[in-house]
Amino acid sequence: MKKRNLFKILLILILIIFTWFIYSKYFKKSNDLLSVITNTTDPTNTTDPANTKTAIEEEVIYNSNIIKDINYTSRDLRGNEYILVAKEGEIDLNNSDIIFLTDVTANIKLAKNSELIVITSNYGKYNTINYDTIFSKNVKIDYVDNIITGDYLDFSMLDNLLIISRNVVYKNLENTMKADVLEFDIKTKNTKIYMHDSKKKVNIKNME
Repeated sequence: MKKRNLFKILLILILIIFTWFIYSKYFKKSNDLLSVITNTTDPTNTTDPANTKTAIEEEVIYNSNIIKDINYTSRDLRGNEYILVAKEGEIDLNNSDIIFLTDVTANIKLAKNSELIVITSNYGKYNTINYDTIFSKNVKIDYVDNIITGDYLDFSMLDNLLIISRNVVYKNLENTMKADVLEFDIKTKNTKIYMHDSKKKVNIKNME
C-alpha cells in the first residue's frame, strides 16, 4: 500500500515538473514575443528603438538644409572682393541657390584705394550664383566716414549697386539725412538719396 502511494506521489511530481517545463519552454516565449511585437508597433512607446531611429532620421532630414557658420568669398572682374559671413544659413528647399541667413556681416573690399564697406544686419538672403544679397532688419552700412542705417538693403555685385530703404538715416561728418531710399554706386561712389513721394523732401540736419 505504501509503495502504491509513493508511486502516485512520484507520478504527480513528474507531471508537475513536466507541466512547468512545457510552460517555460513555449508559453513564456510566446508571451515575450507578443510583448516585443506590441512595443514595436505602439507609436506611443517612447523607448521603442524603431521609433527612436525614425525620429532621428526625420530630424536629420529636417535639419539637412541648415548650415552653421556661413562664409562665402567672391571677386568681380575689377578685383573687388565680397566676403559674406553669417551665424547660420538655411537653404531654400524650393531653390537650392538661395540661402536665408541669420546674424549677417558682409565686407566689400574695393580694389581701388583698398576701401572697405562693412554691412551688418539681423537677416539676409543670398544668391550663390550671382551673389545678390538682401539684408533686412537693423541694417547698417559703415563706409569711411559715412554711416547709413535702414530696414532693408538690396546689394547687386554685378550692378555695383547698394540700395537701402525704409527709415533710412545717413550720417557723415557734416550732415544727418533722413529719407525713404538711398542708392550708392560702389564703382563711381555716386550717392542718390530721395523720398518715394516727390512732394516730400529729404530731411537734412547740419552737424554743429
